[in-house]
Amino acid sequence: MCDLSSVSSGPGVVLASPGAQAFAERLAGKLGAVLCGVEQHRFPDGESGVRVLGDVRGRDCIVVAQLRDPDPQLPGLFFLADALHELGAASVGLVAPYLPYMRQDTRFREGEAVTSRSLAAWVSARFDWLATVDPHLHRIPSLDRIYSIANAVVPSAPAIALWVQGHVHRPFIVGPARLVKPHLPVQALSLARRIARALRL
Repeated sequence: MCDLSSVSSGPGVVLASPGAQAFAERLAGKLGAVLCGVEQHRFPDGESGVRVLGDVRGRDCIVVAQLRDPDPQLPGLFFLADALHELGAASVGLVAPYLPYMRQDTRFREGEAVTSRSLAAWVSARFDWLATVDPHLHRIPSLDRIYSIANAVVPSAPAIALWVQGHVHRPFIVGPARLVKPHLPVQALSLARRIARALRL
């Protein structure tokens, strides 16, 4: 994990993958960046087509992706990153609040693919940096172990606590009990504790 302020020289250009337009618009507004359109379509045989609707030469580009249903999204995302590099972008970063395939962090049964490492290799080959929210880090202690690019992990607890403060009267935070299911990942329990601390419960 690192400070991403060193990998971008300016506000740059923000582009949205399908389903991430609203978030991309908010991010561009916060950064004072230009929002660049992306045209994506499917051919009759199911293949994806991607077109960048703006000039990105010499610009730092930020691709915003919603990957909670990753398989239909990933080919177009990789095609977009490749196109941005080919069109002369100075850098291409990925903002993906949900980072998929992190749960398959080991080979549980003989012959299984360790998909967290596969996705990390694909993303690292196409993007210059990555920002995500609370990735599933269980057997992998940090994203640096499998991603070869600069990365930043944004904690969700402060934002969740702020929302709870504004919408819930006398909140009570419930997390998984490891005494009942000791095999459960510690991350969910840790998140519940961080939210409770932020709320001073």
